[in-house]
Amino acid sequence: MSLIDIFAWIVLIVLAATLVAIVVALGTMPGRIARKRGHPWPEAVTVGSWATLVFGFVFWPLVLIWAYVDVPERRGTPR
Repeated sequence: MSLIDIFAWIVLIVLAATLVAIVVALGTMPGRIARKRGHPWPEAVTVGSWATLVFGFVFWPLVLIWAYVDVPERRGTPR
C-alpha cells in the first residue's frame, strides 16, 4: 500500500464518521428542542424524527416544526 492509499482510507473513515455524527445530531435535535420547550409529547417528536430520517428524510422538517409548536391548554368549558 502506498501513502496515497493510506491517506484515502483515512479520509474515507473520517467522512463516514462525520456522516454518522450528522445523522445522529439530526435524529436527536427535534426531541431535544421539544423537551427544552416543554412540549406535551416530546417522545413522539423524537420517534417521529428518527422514523422520518430512516424512511427518507421527507417529513423531517415537519417534525422539526412540530417540536416548536405548543398545544394550547383548555381553559374550561365554554358558556
